[in-house]
Amino acid sequence: MRHGKKINHLGRTASHRSAMLSNMASSLIKHKRIITTVAKAKSLRVFVEPIITRSKVSSTHNYRTAFSYLKDKDAVKELFTVVGEKVANRPGGYTRILKTGNRAGDNAEMAMIELVDFNEFFDGFGQDKKKATTRRSRRGGSSAAKAEAPAAKATAPVIEDAVVEEVVEEASVAEVTPAAVEATEVVESDDVAADNTDAVEGEEKADDNA
Repeated sequence: MRHGKKINHLGRTASHRSAMLSNMASSLIKHKRIITTVAKAKSLRVFVEPIITRSKVSSTHNYRTAFSYLKDKDAVKELFTVVGEKVANRPGGYTRILKTGNRAGDNAEMAMIELVDFNEFFDGFGQDKKKATTRRSRRGGSSAAKAEAPAAKATAPVIEDAVVEEVVEEASVAEVTPAAVEATEVVESDDVAADNTDAVEGEEKADDNA
């Protein structure tokens, strides 16, 4: 019976379990992500994260300690040259477990365990390369907009005057037509006739009074 023991034996002997975790840790360091069962992924996380912590300090003691667990020269070299530089500023939590569903054969719960800093689709990737963001306020525009405002005001009256002149020219051209000329002549003749009539009436009244 387990009786509250925290170690998951994974149905294997101590030597078999140690060799399996060592092999899985080497594969994780080399390939940055592997797919396994959820139980093995959780055991692997406890096994590999202290080793990754040692990779932050490149010393002979840490090299030998990592090799005693991994037993793979290539994995140790990758750990101290590539992984150690990536996780230098991360205080733990180097791995992430993502469940992927159940296996078709025995319906075992599967998961993908990966190194957090090597996943470019999550926010944790490329924290050193932050994009420069610009903040725009609704109250006051940018300096370029403020510089363009006086120029726009200076050119506005010129544009309006030009439009007015064009309208006046079009109106004058439209008025000078034969129909307009005839209408003007008729109005002038009526005015002259009215003036003559008033003059005649004025003379007749003057004669009567005399």
